[in-house]
Amino acid sequence: MAAGVGGRNVPLGSAERGPHDGMRRDGDPYWSRPECRVWTVMLLLGTCLLYCARVTVPICVVALSSYFDWDKKQSGVVLSSFFWGYCLTQIIGGHISDQIGGEKVLLLSASAWGFLTVLTPLLTHVTSAHLVFMTSSRFFMGLLQGVYFPSLASLLSQRVRESERAFTYSTVGTGSQFGTLVIGAAGSLLLDWYGWESVFYFSGLLTLLWVYCTCKYLLSEKELIIPIDYLTRGLSIPKQTKVPWKQLFRKAPVWAVIIAQLSTASTFFTLLSWLPTFFKETFPESKGWVFNVVPWLVAIPTSLFSGFLSDRLISQGYRTITIRKFMQVIGSGVSSIFALCLGQTSSFCKAIVFASASVGLQTFNHSGISVNVQDLAPSCAGLLFGVICVYLAGYLIETTGSWISVFNLVAAVNSIGLCVFLLFGEAQRVDTDSAYVDL
Repeated sequence: MAAGVGGRNVPLGSAERGPHDGMRRDGDPYWSRPECRVWTVMLLLGTCLLYCARVTVPICVVALSSYFDWDKKQSGVVLSSFFWGYCLTQIIGGHISDQIGGEKVLLLSASAWGFLTVLTPLLTHVTSAHLVFMTSSRFFMGLLQGVYFPSLASLLSQRVRESERAFTYSTVGTGSQFGTLVIGAAGSLLLDWYGWESVFYFSGLLTLLWVYCTCKYLLSEKELIIPIDYLTRGLSIPKQTKVPWKQLFRKAPVWAVIIAQLSTASTFFTLLSWLPTFFKETFPESKGWVFNVVPWLVAIPTSLFSGFLSDRLISQGYRTITIRKFMQVIGSGVSSIFALCLGQTSSFCKAIVFASASVGLQTFNHSGISVNVQDLAPSCAGLLFGVICVYLAGYLIETTGSWISVFNLVAAVNSIGLCVFLLFGEAQRVDTDSAYVDL
């Protein structure tokens, strides 16, 4: 809590803010350093819990398959159904976030997916159509979580200075590895001790606790209210603030970041969804708390290091786009080499090393593609991020018959995205012209 005007205590996230859409009273739209630190920590925890909920099914898929007598194809349908829903709400989520504030969208979506996660095991025992229900549940989970990263991109692009953006984004992005680590360790133990249902309860209840703490300590009551006219503004685009789509999609850098993000997202989610099954099938005697934890434990320091290195190099005078491309070479190129090695090894220890290196180095994308979209168009970053789809993540595993082909495709898709970004990527703003007004 921080002291406000006249000695009145207000939430820290609301300190020094004026009445108009989070603008500070000194006219600066960016968070102060103390505010930025607090929000960074809370957003990191939010991203952690996002992935805790997202990875519940990949962690439990072997147990679920045995419990409900699913074959591998049916398990693939359940795993991939998340991504079909995930890409449907990204555009609208990003647009609403650009209009009414990303923090509001984040909290609404987190509340919904938290309740859904808690209710899933309860409702599963009520219905007899287990496959249909679980597929539908994962689809709706994708719908709810699809707004998170577009909202995050919108929020950070409007509240964090460019010189601090890569480190902030990579720090918050570390939550994805931290969340997978937490659910990998705690989830594996809960799965062994109490059954798959306990993993869902654990993840869902923690998410609801995070929402409560964020609302109570970072936002004022006024900031929690979303007036009807705000919702109307979020669902429509006034003429004076319309996004210049024709201008944007005539720019090669925009297509470069779209293709590259499509590639990195699809390959990351393929590894995220199927690595537990790969290790369980290839090395049946291995322990879940090992292969579900080690790769993501490695990814946390690499993600933080990538953001620190990126901001440090930019502050020393290196061109922004040069640094973004350098990070992407590591995140997409070097990581793909280890993915190829993963498909060829028969040693569990080597597989852990290759998986850790591939997953860890992919976090350099946080300081490459993920933040480049904010360099190009910070005023509509949520929308641009939302254009990216992840259909290929489910398609890769459903249409291949071996793990080697899956990892080969991961490397090929990463290489395509990397080459396009290296050839056409830029870091200058392209979302402004004489008729465009920043949101």
